[in-house]
Order: sequence, then structure tokens, then C-alpha cells
Amino acid sequence: MSLRSIRIYPDPVLREVARPVTRFDDELTELVGDMVETMHAAPGIGLAAPQIGVGLRVAVVDLSVGEDPEELLVLINPELRAGDEREADSEGCLSIPEYTDKVIRPASVVLTASDVSGERYELEALGLLARAIQHEIDHLDGVLFVDHLRGLRRERARRHLKRLVAKEPPETAPTEAVAR
Repeated sequence: MSLRSIRIYPDPVLREVARPVTRFDDELTELVGDMVETMHAAPGIGLAAPQIGVGLRVAVVDLSVGEDPEELLVLINPELRAGDEREADSEGCLSIPEYTDKVIRPASVVLTASDVSGERYELEALGLLARAIQHEIDHLDGVLFVDHLRGLRRERARRHLKRLVAKEPPETAPTEAVAR
């Protein structure tokens, strides 16, 4: 396993739709291992393959940030069914450094995905786990969390993204934007 570089906005790979995985082999196992190591080192609770420049439908989620191996989820070729109830909560992204904001998402999801050996599984997720899964699957579709923002929040995100493109220091976010 080795650490991979995390792609930062405006890297075009972050806007591409990832291809389905068709081969479950040692190369895929190595990719997943590298992704887990990179996510934990960042540290983060999720990472999608496009964030390390790989255009495959692979993501990893670990709410324990490496503290509990049982918490690690590998999502290969994931599909989601979203619940009807929505909730707003704070999100950030390893590919959009130093920015968080509240995003409205379904509060629950049913995930169907393959593990690294190709076995399909189904999982019901609520709260932070549901949010993290949706966030990572968005990456597989070329969608960033800031794309879900509206109004003044979207404008604030747009200014931050412009600074990332220009490589300027970030503006301090209002306290309410980072409250959990």
C-alpha cells in the first residue's frame, strides 16, 4: 500500500463520471488499500477513486478514521436508494481544502455495492454514514458537495473555489457554516 496524492479543485478529473469496475483482481485490491491509507493519512472519513486521479467507481468510507477496522466500507459500483426525509448538516471535502458548509441531503439511504472480491451487499445507512456515502458517490458522478448549495452559500463557495484556482489564501468561513 502507498499514499496517493489527493486531487484538488479545479482538477478536471473531479468533474468526470467514473467508469464501472469490471475486473476484481489484485490491482483493484491494491487500489482500495492505497485509498484507505490515503484517506486515513489525510485524515478523512471518505475518499473516492477520482480524488486520487483514478476514473473508476470505487469509494471507501470509514467513520472511525482508522480506529476500528470493522467500520471500513468499500463501495465498488455503488447504487443508492434515498429516503424521503432530508436533513442539513456540515460537509467538507479533501479535494476542496479549508471549506465546509451545510448541505441538505436525504437522511437515510439504502446502498447496494460490491466489496473488493466482487460480492454484492446491501446496507441501510442513517445520519453521518448516509451523508458520507452520498458524498463519495457524488464524486463518482463528477459532483462536488458545493454543487448542492444554493443562494448565499453557493456564492460563498464560488468565491472559495475561485481562490483555489488562483491559489490565494482562504477566506475565513462564518462560524455558523462550520457548526456541527
